[in-house]
Amino acid sequence: MSVTVTPADLRAERRIRYSRWAACALLVAVAAVAIVLFTGSGAHAATLPTGPTAPATPAAGTGTISINGPNGAPSSAIVTMLGITVLSIAPALLLMMSSFTKVFVVLAMVRNATGLNTLPPNQVLAGMALFLSIFIMHPVLGAINTEAVQPYLAGHIDFGSAMTAAETPLAHFMGAHTRQEDIALITRAAGQHNPKNLASVPCTTLVPAFMLSELRAAFVIGFVVFIPFLVIDLVVSASLMSMGMMMLPPSMISLPFKVLLFVLVDGWGLVIQTLVTSYK
Repeated sequence: MSVTVTPADLRAERRIRYSRWAACALLVAVAAVAIVLFTGSGAHAATLPTGPTAPATPAAGTGTISINGPNGAPSSAIVTMLGITVLSIAPALLLMMSSFTKVFVVLAMVRNATGLNTLPPNQVLAGMALFLSIFIMHPVLGAINTEAVQPYLAGHIDFGSAMTAAETPLAHFMGAHTRQEDIALITRAAGQHNPKNLASVPCTTLVPAFMLSELRAAFVIGFVVFIPFLVIDLVVSASLMSMGMMMLPPSMISLPFKVLLFVLVDGWGLVIQTLVTSYK
């Protein structure tokens, strides 16, 4: 009787043989791991664990973060970051803590008084107000540079002392051109006690009071500028009414006379001189 071996039987026998080899290899690996663990535990059986060590006391000055370099001067990265920060808040500082607002408002009112609503353009007025503000604020900027910026860059004072030194000239400038009534108004609005003197007024109170005083002074100057041009408008309107020319716009006739009057009296020079002398 002959037995026929099929390919399927051969494959099944091969799988059984491979399974036996895999089982033997797994047993050998488990035995090797057990031997290694047993040997290691025996080698370290005599070693006892030690308790945690106490934290070391840091040396003096090692627990603080310093933004200055080895010689005490601020690093270039910090100076760059501070410069970018100042540039980002420069428009707010220019509007709130300098003469820019008053100068710009007066110049804009002069333009409206003459009847030239678009001449000079806003860019020209803003540029004129900017450079006039730099001219007026030059002593204050020089004091800030001398007392705060240069000592900080040289490493003689820290950042907090530099901010305090820079705040003092600005506070003196704003306090000298702020009315006591405006300071009292902002103090009462904030529910604070009356300050003993001008030096004790905080910047959070002094800055809005300074803005109120600047706007009031700007409108006073603008009112004085409007009066002669208003007289010209009244004279031209009365003349047109007396001649029966009611359909002709009075502004068309009065505009050349306004410009002529402004040029003859050197209006821009008078306005700028008034603005500059108001801060003396």
